[in-house]
Amino acid sequence: MNELFSIAGKVAIITGAGGVLGGNIAKHFIQQGAKVVAVDIRQEPLDARVAELKEYGEDVIGIIGNVLDVTSLEKLADEVVKKWGKIDILLNIAGGNMPKATLEPDQNFYDMDIAAWEKVTNLNLNGTVYPSMVFGKVMAQQKSGCIINVSSMAAYSAITRVPGYSAAKTAIANFTQWLASEMALKYGDGIRVNAIAPGFFIGDQNRRVLINPDGSLTERSQKVLAKTPMRRFGDITELNGSVQFLCSEAASFITGAMLPIDGGFSAFSGV
Repeated sequence: MNELFSIAGKVAIITGAGGVLGGNIAKHFIQQGAKVVAVDIRQEPLDARVAELKEYGEDVIGIIGNVLDVTSLEKLADEVVKKWGKIDILLNIAGGNMPKATLEPDQNFYDMDIAAWEKVTNLNLNGTVYPSMVFGKVMAQQKSGCIINVSSMAAYSAITRVPGYSAAKTAIANFTQWLASEMALKYGDGIRVNAIAPGFFIGDQNRRVLINPDGSLTERSQKVLAKTPMRRFGDITELNGSVQFLCSEAASFITGAMLPIDGGFSAFSGV
């Protein structure tokens, strides 16, 4: 293994680990020799995830945690430090959209479900800010650590029908820059904060708007692929290498950056 890109022995907290994206990255990290703390608010998917991860390595624990409850997160941080003595990496993966927060094609902005807007913006933005506060404090004491947030293509240009998700993910992009500056100025160059901006990957949360019941592409999917030079959706595993890179010494002078992993979607005008 090239030591420059190694994350072996690093203690990584991964929120939303019971989900598809969090679980995928957790699996990659344990395979790369990291010590994984899988965090989710749901017991059943968390238990299943930990059992899966243990097939690849023993250095994994699952802890129930609520990314919107600072007290819960503080207890979690204490537990991790007691077990492994440090926190090297925080991956803020918990987040996503929900059906009620997605406007249907025949709906207007004025028809938006306010409760769904509040839930989506709160989960995505505060669900990134609060863990960064709690685990970032440990990193500040260590004067070392790496935080990775998850933004979106919506932070580059407007995407129809998902106002709450778009607003929150755009705020995460700005928060990433702010926190990166704050950490470096006050605690030195050992703490880095970056974000990834995934392009279009078909998952449980967006399958309904991208794939028709008969398996064909929706009109929305066709528009996405027309704007993607690679002319395909991403595979979830294609996020792993970028996240590992940003957490490794190979990225030691990178902070406040947002890395698009999008098949060229953010670069292409469509013409």
